[in-house]
Amino acid sequence: MAHDALLSELHSLRDQVTGVMESAVATVDGLLVVADTDGAQPEVVSALAAATLGLGKRTGHEVGMGELREVVIRCRGGYIVVYAVGQVALLAVLADEGLDVTRLHIESRPAVERLGALLTKEHSAN
Repeated sequence: MAHDALLSELHSLRDQVTGVMESAVATVDGLLVVADTDGAQPEVVSALAAATLGLGKRTGHEVGMGELREVVIRCRGGYIVVYAVGQVALLAVLADEGLDVTRLHIESRPAVERLGALLTKEHSAN
């Protein structure tokens, strides 16, 4: 099942990157697809991540920086990172202050590609 494969990708990201606490995959309009969360409300994270992604895309376009790859937000208690998964989805990652940001970027790029392929496959099957 695609759901299990998507969730496996999220678990792998948590296991491979120090500081990753929670993550979710959502559509670009904020609908939750799958989540690996313990404390955060995944539907709320999905909606806010979609708004963040939209703002990031628009800002990147307006200043001529090209296609958006990710938006990184640093808060007192940690990080929120939103990755574009193709044109139709997003990956939201919540992490603590100990996040290895470089490692996250290295591991997330192939993960985003795999998530995109899984979502495309699932969409084609329906």
